[in-house]
Amino acid sequence: MDRIYQATHLIPMLTGYQLLPLLLKELVIDQAIGSISLSPEEEAVALEQFYQQQHLQAQTQRQEWLDYHRMSSEQLTQQAHRQLKLHKFKVQHWQHQIESDFLQQKGQFDQYLYSLIRVTNAEVALELYFRLQAGEQSFAELAQQYSQGPEAQAGGLVGPVLANALHPTLAQLLTTLQPGQVEPPIPLGDWYVLVTLQHRISAQLNNSLRHTLLDRRFNAWMQDQIQRLSVSDHAISVSIQLP
Repeated sequence: MDRIYQATHLIPMLTGYQLLPLLLKELVIDQAIGSISLSPEEEAVALEQFYQQQHLQAQTQRQEWLDYHRMSSEQLTQQAHRQLKLHKFKVQHWQHQIESDFLQQKGQFDQYLYSLIRVTNAEVALELYFRLQAGEQSFAELAQQYSQGPEAQAGGLVGPVLANALHPTLAQLLTTLQPGQVEPPIPLGDWYVLVTLQHRISAQLNNSLRHTLLDRRFNAWMQDQIQRLSVSDHAISVSIQLP
């Protein structure tokens, strides 16, 4: 059975399918990058990067991609250029803040290689701590025998793990420990845990982290712009405020 959807139905449908925020984001991007230009060299690089990212090195792959997305080759090229324009927009508005952001947020990006013993009984955890203090067994031996998580198979070894991916209590503890130091067991959810730091990997402001910090700035700005948009069942009014 055929069914025809009118343009006036699209906004309510997008809302119902929870796709409207994605459309609003793309509309904001279109307006934000409207004044960004690319040189011919940048256009060529952007297109080649797009092919690599989408695994479209062969012409047959490109045609299949176009057919699936119902796009023309000109639209594909515009999409590739759009990505680079968006990156230039981010750099233009927030690059000067990245070093300051890094200094403020660096601790979130440090990584920790640590060893963990977790048990459900507080008395058992305390007994294991006393054994470690007395030098009766190594941390790895006790972890293999007693730890009740998958880390037991590796002698308790976990990581490296980003600080912002750790439980806040565990992250705070690891920032204070010296390598090899073991504190008395602490409650962590349903567990009592013993932790020893093996190695702390200090974050460096490399290109990958620069991109992450730029994206954080951009995403915060984007959320604010989306909240400002006027949306009805029949129209979307897009007016943005540049950073």
